Amino acid sequence: MDVIVAASKNRHKIEEIEAITKKYGMAVISRRDAGVPDVEIEEDGETFEENSLKKAREIMKLCGKPTIADDSGLMVDYLGGAPGVYSARFAGEDGNDEKNNNKLLMLLEEAPAKEKTAKFVSVITLAFPDGQVLVARGECAGRIIDVATGENGFGYDPLFVPDGYDKTFAQLTAEEKNQISHRAMALKELERQLRKMQGVAE
Repeated sequence: MDVIVAASKNRHKIEEIEAITKKYGMAVISRRDAGVPDVEIEEDGETFEENSLKKAREIMKLCGKPTIADDSGLMVDYLGGAPGVYSARFAGEDGNDEKNNNKLLMLLEEAPAKEKTAKFVSVITLAFPDGQVLVARGECAGRIIDVATGENGFGYDPLFVPDGYDKTFAQLTAEEKNQISHRAMALKELERQLRKMQGVAE
């Protein structure tokens, strides 16, 4: 079985990805298990695609194996697509969900409810040592509510209600979220590309 190295350190993400890749004879291991030094890769791209590709290529150079990376975030229409690639560090402190959510709510205080439309975006890149690259983008559209609701999930999940639902991402079970999330959509697109690459009929 071929081995793919995950640029992410998030075990949950790795499990989601391997559920797809193992169908095509590819096992996913963490960068730590691959012996990759614990380096921080600066996400200085202007798009999710740029950041995802950079992470995949940088880790691939360090391990010499096919590498998969993702970059994701929230885009709010009223804010011109912000926070976008800055989602994790929107309030200035990387990964502080509460501060990020509070800043988002503050910026949307004057916005009419109908203008609080938003979408989560995930871009997954699989980079191979021979230079081949697969890029899969997934999106989940919805809206932002005024009060954080729900205990599950992370990030902006308590403020995001996906289209067709009356619950936030943080109120859905992991199974429910994984059916409709931006990452689930990106993984479905990656699976389509892997099938095509391996000559598997649609």
